[in-house]
Amino acid sequence: MSLNGNPVELTAKLPDGREVLIRIGVPDDPYIAKRELHTVDVELTSGGEHLAAVNSVLLPEQESEALALARHIRDGLESGELEPTAGAIAPLADDPPS
Repeated sequence: MSLNGNPVELTAKLPDGREVLIRIGVPDDPYIAKRELHTVDVELTSGGEHLAAVNSVLLPEQESEALALARHIRDGLESGELEPTAGAIAPLADDPPS
């Protein structure tokens, strides 16, 4: 198993009541076969609206690290310490918790 076919997905409930889906996995690219991609993205969406996307330093094999990162982001969003923006999640994606 890897993040290629099994992205990590968690939902966070923001202090204002909105729900945000956190997805960490290999992005879809119509020009490159998924098995050849090694990029792992962190994406935030809410109500079908794309809020943020950043590249992560994670590799597709790092499922447990992706889950830890998703939990860290969820906790930050739910507490209000993080905003659902690329600028807020980029530092976390660059230095995920182990």
